[in-house]
Amino acid sequence: MSLLRNTFACLLAASPLFVSQVKAQSDNYVSNVWVADNKNGTYKNPILNADYSDPDAIRVGDDYYMIASSFDQVPGLPILHSKDLVNWKLIGHALAKQPPYDVYNTVQHGNGVWAPAIRYHKGEFWIYFPDPEFGIYVTKAKNATGPWSEPVLVEAGKGLIDPCPFWDEDGKVYLAMAYAGSRAGFKSILAIKEMNAEGTKVIGDPVLIFDGNPDHKTVEGPKIHKRNGYYYVFAPAGGVATGWQLVLRSKNIYGPYEHKIVMDQGTTSVNGPHQGAWVNTQTGEDWFVHFQDKDAYGRVVHLQPMKWVNDWPVIGEDKDGDGKGNPVMVYKKPNVGKGPYPVVTPVESDQFNEPQLGLQWQWAANYDQRWGFVTGRLGYLRLYAFKNDDTTRSLWNRPNRLTQKFPADNFKATIKLKFNPKFENDKVGLLVMGQSYAYIGIRKTKDGNFISYVNNKAANKKGREEELLMDAVKSDDIYLRVEVKEKGICTFSYSFDNKKFTIIPRTFTATPGQWIGAKVGMFCTSETKTNDAGYADIDWFVIDKN
Repeated sequence: MSLLRNTFACLLAASPLFVSQVKAQSDNYVSNVWVADNKNGTYKNPILNADYSDPDAIRVGDDYYMIASSFDQVPGLPILHSKDLVNWKLIGHALAKQPPYDVYNTVQHGNGVWAPAIRYHKGEFWIYFPDPEFGIYVTKAKNATGPWSEPVLVEAGKGLIDPCPFWDEDGKVYLAMAYAGSRAGFKSILAIKEMNAEGTKVIGDPVLIFDGNPDHKTVEGPKIHKRNGYYYVFAPAGGVATGWQLVLRSKNIYGPYEHKIVMDQGTTSVNGPHQGAWVNTQTGEDWFVHFQDKDAYGRVVHLQPMKWVNDWPVIGEDKDGDGKGNPVMVYKKPNVGKGPYPVVTPVESDQFNEPQLGLQWQWAANYDQRWGFVTGRLGYLRLYAFKNDDTTRSLWNRPNRLTQKFPADNFKATIKLKFNPKFENDKVGLLVMGQSYAYIGIRKTKDGNFISYVNNKAANKKGREEELLMDAVKSDDIYLRVEVKEKGICTFSYSFDNKKFTIIPRTFTATPGQWIGAKVGMFCTSETKTNDAGYADIDWFVIDKN
């Protein structure tokens, strides 16, 4: 996963794990489990069947860029690139480490980067992102792949969320935002504040421009634009899984604003269609990128056609002509003036043959070299059996979990590894992580190394692990697998030859984490503090069809 930032040059020199910020993904990677491009001039939704929550997107020339919330996962602020709004690849992250660094060196469930905004202004990419505990930050870069500047705190305060900048024609700079009731003590309102000319500091008091009570509760995520003399604020309302897309308009940035629902679920299967970005193509077409909450699978990304009627946007298909659209599932691809462009998807599998960790990987806290690192041309990822300060066996608060997003509704993940433990209760495992979790792994016991299946059905509520010990380990090479099917049903298995897999006679239902979807990945832990830790070498990790 990309972890480079110029601010951490000394650390980078010591750790090749951070170099991957500048490493672009393969231009021709195509997922085996989800491809949105139908290769016939149409696409299917979701365009990203993975947890890229609260997407915001822009066009710069012939290129499209998208960012998303990352919450407490590190590196944060994923950056994706596309040439046609359908085929996307992950090209980096804007946050190598999550500030404040001392706080996010430990697991902070549900905190971190909430809904961000990306804009291109005066030759630079600008990302404004909130942390509901600390305030609103800005970071910028000449290139989308970085290096990104050290985040600047634009405004400190609890409950300040969902910022979006706006540079007006008169030179004034504004910030639209919302409030998190859990920290601010109130919610369902939108405000605008003036910033300094540099866009780095709020200089004006908040002006309330919209109160969502009682008809549009939980209004949030404002994205501000200007068109035909109107200021438009696109804002979701009604709740993540149950809401709709609202748009406000006014001739004055401070209002008063008219408002209108421009997209809702209607009779479709796409619940809560909202929170996203209006993007205009080179040929003048309008499109809207948004998310759908799919429980354990997270908030997946959809692409909707958009048109303007009487200076109001209509998003999706408006079959009854009432000015309110509904989501489409299959549609003609955007006309971007060129192409067609190759099919490409975010990378999922990893052979660990490079001197950088793949961009798909994230840790549960700011990275610590004691957890492990890649070996480059040696061809494996080394994870050390790390003992952290948590005295419980639960993985819930262990930061050295290396995971990636679920890539589709149905898939299987398999890893090949060698385990070299030193102490009793050293463990390695293939993990499905959420508020509940389960894994298939290996535990060193006093009688040797054994295959171990573990689940914790209430990890977020201090639940305890249940373990089922299976076979004694019979070879140096071990293969661990999880098959995920509809509704997040997970079946774990193991093999000593990658041919015959023994299935664990229990299933596990994946659950979302705190504001994030379930994740799949690896860990290696110990209960013993030492100067010579055991380790696991992960030869490869492969995502494939069931």
